[in-house]
Amino acid sequence: MTDEWVSFSRRGVTELVHLKGEIDLANANDIGRAVVARTTEASAVLIDLTAVSFLDSAGVRLLDFIVGDLDDRGKPIRLVVGERGAARMTLQLCAFRADLLATDLDRAAAELER
Repeated sequence: MTDEWVSFSRRGVTELVHLKGEIDLANANDIGRAVVARTTEASAVLIDLTAVSFLDSAGVRLLDFIVGDLDDRGKPIRLVVGERGAARMTLQLCAFRADLLATDLDRAAAELER
């Protein structure tokens, strides 16, 4: 059911989560359950938001929950938002943790593997 908005792959020890389309109240809970289930055992998590076309407050809360959960477990995370786009704009407007935002997938993955 969530395949429309989320897919997963591995990059070394890092779980790579690809989100796309509109992330909002209608699908944030389903996406969250899928992401948490897949990342529970991950050493590090990289969430690619470059294909997200819309991110509302439910999507921001979802990302905040995932980040908090991974922080509590001592697991590194980065959010790839690109140079511009809906996710980047929304997260910056919400003053989301800038230390977690990355513009480049390869660079963010390399940082997590250190």
